[in-house]
Amino acid sequence: MNATPAGSEQEERAELEELRRLLPAGPVERQVLPPGRRSHHKDVLMQLIDRDHDHGRNNADSAVRPRPRLPRPALVAGSVAVAVALAAGLTVGIGAGRGDGGAAARPGASSTAGGGGSRGAVVTLDRIAAVALRTDVEPVGDGQFVYVRSRGAGNEGVFDGPVDLGKMHERQVWFSQRQGPVIDVGLIREYGQDWPIEIGVPDGTDPKDAAVPAGLDRPTYAWLASLPTDPDALLKLLYAGTRVEQGEDKDQEVFDRIGDLVGEQIMPSATAAAFYKATARIPGVTEVADAVDAVGRHGIAIAREDTRHGTRTEWIFDPGTLDYLGVRTVFSRDTERAKAGTVYNTSAVLERGVVDKSGQEPGERRRAGRG
Repeated sequence: MNATPAGSEQEERAELEELRRLLPAGPVERQVLPPGRRSHHKDVLMQLIDRDHDHGRNNADSAVRPRPRLPRPALVAGSVAVAVALAAGLTVGIGAGRGDGGAAARPGASSTAGGGGSRGAVVTLDRIAAVALRTDVEPVGDGQFVYVRSRGAGNEGVFDGPVDLGKMHERQVWFSQRQGPVIDVGLIREYGQDWPIEIGVPDGTDPKDAAVPAGLDRPTYAWLASLPTDPDALLKLLYAGTRVEQGEDKDQEVFDRIGDLVGEQIMPSATAAAFYKATARIPGVTEVADAVDAVGRHGIAIAREDTRHGTRTEWIFDPGTLDYLGVRTVFSRDTERAKAGTVYNTSAVLERGVVDKSGQEPGERRRAGRG
């Protein structure tokens, strides 16, 4: 007979179940990556494919019983769709369920030493949170779209080879705010083309069954507004909903998830403030006195180093107003791929707003309203 956990352990399990209840259920969700994370996830994807291929070849050459396939990100059907997804900036949710083989760190627990960010980072994040809390934010309706225009560049070098920063270019993205399960998530306008953001529907599957609701990998204003504004509770929810591959840094992944949300979403002021305060509790978070975004604007940065890859991700804020400017990832040490200080990817937010339909720009909405 299994023993029943007592005391704090039983309470912790109950708390984890409550956190899981708050997270969306259903099929794997797709997430649109800003340029700041696309190159990294492309590298991880290729590593997983190579690793899986090697295991399959070894199994074929041996007489032992084949081992189970390694956990891999779910991909939209077909190699062409995978290539389109990478080009358009799409990635997939991390695991279709709870038992996906990812790191099993306790939600809210650190996978690195230390109890939170540096003193300087904590102070600066508290100031940023205070500014966010004072900012008036107009609620976004269920049928509307969050619009973000940015300028940036990412690594276009060969896989696992020397870094080659691509040409600086503009990117526009529209995110559907519908709460219910959807297939059409939004639109990306990049490299002179429009790329629909859609959920991949496996062959033989009813599209209604493949549709996904709002959640951590498909955030909407209403979903963000439903999150706890207590930083500790919010951080536990993020850790509970974040899965990583073996050897990856879970603290870094949570830091990056928060960066995606504050960088390319619109949320209530109290939610934004809670995200910044939660970030201050992530081990390894530091402050950088001077960082430059993709359009040359200088600012202070909240950063975290991914020691496994030798890179540092920096969220850049205006030193006077503390408004969010953009994000970049630089090499924090010399590696075979690049020297310390080399920019891996960079992105600057130029405009953020709310529109009534996909493909519409905020100026067009204002003109339509006056008409």
